[in-house]
Amino acid sequence: MKLKNTLGIVIGSLVASTSLNALAQGQGAVEIEGFAKKQYFDSAREFDNDGNLFGGSIGYFLTDDVELRLGYDEVHNARAQDGRDIKGSNTALDALYHFNAPGDSIRPYISAGFSDQSIGQNGASGRNGSTFANLGGGAKMYFTENFYARAGVEAQYNIDQGDTEWAPSVGIGFNFGGGSKPAPVVEPAPIVEEVPPTPEPVETVRVELDVKFDFDKSKVKEESYSDIQNLADFMNQYPQTTTTVEGHTDSVGTDSYNQQLSERRATAVREVLVNQYGVGADRVDSVGYGESRPVADNATEAGRAVNRRVEAAVEAQAK
Repeated sequence: MKLKNTLGIVIGSLVASTSLNALAQGQGAVEIEGFAKKQYFDSAREFDNDGNLFGGSIGYFLTDDVELRLGYDEVHNARAQDGRDIKGSNTALDALYHFNAPGDSIRPYISAGFSDQSIGQNGASGRNGSTFANLGGGAKMYFTENFYARAGVEAQYNIDQGDTEWAPSVGIGFNFGGGSKPAPVVEPAPIVEEVPPTPEPVETVRVELDVKFDFDKSKVKEESYSDIQNLADFMNQYPQTTTTVEGHTDSVGTDSYNQQLSERRATAVREVLVNQYGVGADRVDSVGYGESRPVADNATEAGRAVNRRVEAAVEAQAK
């Protein structure tokens, strides 16, 4: 069965199984792209000029890095030696492996697969049908989480005729999907119990820290330094205290990427406490919880901004 006969079935299945409400890259995402190619035909075809190809593709990410892509394009501007316009079409099924991580602005890739071509012939009526083995590479540049531009090149080996053709291409597209994650259970805030009275009155004093971060960033904002200094001054006043700096993210991105991002955020705040405000390194630990502990609704931008945070708390006994 020709590959292009399956195009409508696969596109319908992918779109039906993907929710437009969950905008994310990585495993489960769908990418739709429009593209243009310059086809450099083999000299054996004896065409007067090379062709321009225009088409589109739809891809599904089986993992964070591996995408299965179905594409279709049509031939324009190619001419036979007798002046006839050459008409043709290609249907391709390729697998792409992406480098870097979901959410990075640049994702290079390599590709391999097969394509079916039906195209007019020089000096003869009817069309020539051939099967190609494809091998290519390129890169995608993401301008936002969901919109990208792509440039690449493919070598196409004609299995039926034994020659090779080349096709550099550019495209623009967008992605969506990635699967909706269940909302994690929000743990209740710990309750601080009052210290019972003693012959020598003792009071529990507590300082909390809540540092917010920009999307996909781990750099501490200048506006947060004063809050970090307040925590450092408290710990320096009570040298027996210790703390654990906890990093968190919103739900945009994969679990593994968000875990790493939360750890970088926690480490950044710890370094300010230790290196800039003189808290002993052995008194400050850091840990990342990724997106697993939200305190606001990740379905809204305002909620996601609240969840991009680092928290810490210190208690001491003051007489």
